[in-house]
Amino acid sequence: MHYYLARKGRTLYRKYMDNNNAQENTMRNAAPAALTRSQKVNADITALLKARTALLWITTREEVRVERALITAAGDAKQIVRFWDCATGLTEADGGKVEDIRDPSAIIDYVRDSRERCVYVLRDLHKWFDPIVLRGVRSLARMLQTTAPAEARAIILLTPSGEVPPELAGQATVIDYPLPDRAEIAALLDSVIAALPDSIKAEATPTNGKREAAIDAAVGLTAEEASNCYAKSLVTLRRIEASVVASEKKRVIAREKVLTWHDPDPRGMDAIGGLELLKGWLTARKTAFSPRARAFGLPAPKGMMLVGPPGTGKSLTPKCVATAWGMPLLRLDMGALRSKWVGESEGNIRKALQVAEAVSPCVLWLDEIEKALAGSGGSGDGGVAADALGAVLSWMQERVGSVFVIATANDVRALPPELLRKGRFDELFFIDLPTTVERGSVMRASLAQFNRTTDGIDLDAVGRATQGFTGAEIAALVPDALFVAFADGERALTTADLLAAAATVAPLSKTAAEKIEGLRQWAKGKARPASAPEAVTTSTARALDL
Repeated sequence: MHYYLARKGRTLYRKYMDNNNAQENTMRNAAPAALTRSQKVNADITALLKARTALLWITTREEVRVERALITAAGDAKQIVRFWDCATGLTEADGGKVEDIRDPSAIIDYVRDSRERCVYVLRDLHKWFDPIVLRGVRSLARMLQTTAPAEARAIILLTPSGEVPPELAGQATVIDYPLPDRAEIAALLDSVIAALPDSIKAEATPTNGKREAAIDAAVGLTAEEASNCYAKSLVTLRRIEASVVASEKKRVIAREKVLTWHDPDPRGMDAIGGLELLKGWLTARKTAFSPRARAFGLPAPKGMMLVGPPGTGKSLTPKCVATAWGMPLLRLDMGALRSKWVGESEGNIRKALQVAEAVSPCVLWLDEIEKALAGSGGSGDGGVAADALGAVLSWMQERVGSVFVIATANDVRALPPELLRKGRFDELFFIDLPTTVERGSVMRASLAQFNRTTDGIDLDAVGRATQGFTGAEIAALVPDALFVAFADGERALTTADLLAAAATVAPLSKTAAEKIEGLRQWAKGKARPASAPEAVTTSTARALDL
């Protein structure tokens, strides 16, 4: 089974590459808007080769896909392509042997002495960098810039690493080759379906009527990974199931080690007690990620900032949104990516944001962002926080993927003002302590989490007794009361149990009263309330059946 699956995946991948090459040829003269991201990069490579750029450093995990693109790009620049690695030596584009050169220094000498108009693609040469090889590449790049047009040559370093040595930083043109975008994944899916036997096509719809979901699930994978996932789903389920494909994204996140994959709250928006204005805003934007919204030209929502005291539901909201929208939830701990070395923190954050874009559409959770960016306005940390802020601001301004960012902050006053200006986020919400009716809603949601109903529970009495409590403090009353009920003969939970548990709590509104009042004063006129005013909320109590 495993052998068949791997073979099937490789076959589908090869067919996709052949079809993709055909599309490259037909779309060569198409309008720029019709080009995929990869086609745009391919056009840039062709232009660089025509401009006599001597040294390209291409970062990619998709060696086969990029090599096919380089053959086409070099052909457009009227140059042939040859490939080298330490295992096979120098070969033609079709795999034919040219020279049995295995030594890195020897291939550099060969390129220098050659007179053919040729692009030399050197695989994993960075692994052999020592002072001699590095100096050889640098000198070769300088020499190739002065060769005659009839002898124009270029070297391309093909590597999965984007760490360019400082000796080559001024000469190498670095290209981070993109993963297949949505249009390319759609073409891959069509190739997979077209290659299926008629017996499978006749048995059921291969995508089970969910073609768009199958495409979205594979965005962020390499072409080969996507084809293997589609093949696995077909072999095991006789159809392409988005959930099977999406599970591969967890491996992508784990491999990169810069983000954490979080399982969302299965209860969805029902887990959030109250915050009706916030939930209404989120519900209105759910459809903005749909195919109809893309066809309409509607831009994907950027995200929101949630500000408020601890325990008011800021961290719960991303988990619920991911469930309600059917998206993966990624958490970026910017503090964990910080380094004492200037520039390294910025690089880690940029990598994390690139991974998030690769697996989009997704929800990206930036928890307690003010702690990671503390000190960004000064130089006390050597510029580390300022670098992190710059990386985040640049990405938020220029991103193109469907990444919905939910940033949370307990003390927004510690954040730099440039992060909060209009345009960074779609909306800034202030989450205050829950109102009377909201406290009942929180209690209802907490009881449901423990498979309990509100039968026999006076939610109004609990709401009055928990004045000044945060949502987390109210939710914690249920397990405390359940311990008492269990010890007392495993009886049913009562209102008295909950009230007794509430009497033992010193709420945050008393221990941090000045801080909460300061947040409220700041939020006036600056942030949108997540809850309706108390008077309005009370009038809707009957509608909420509280």
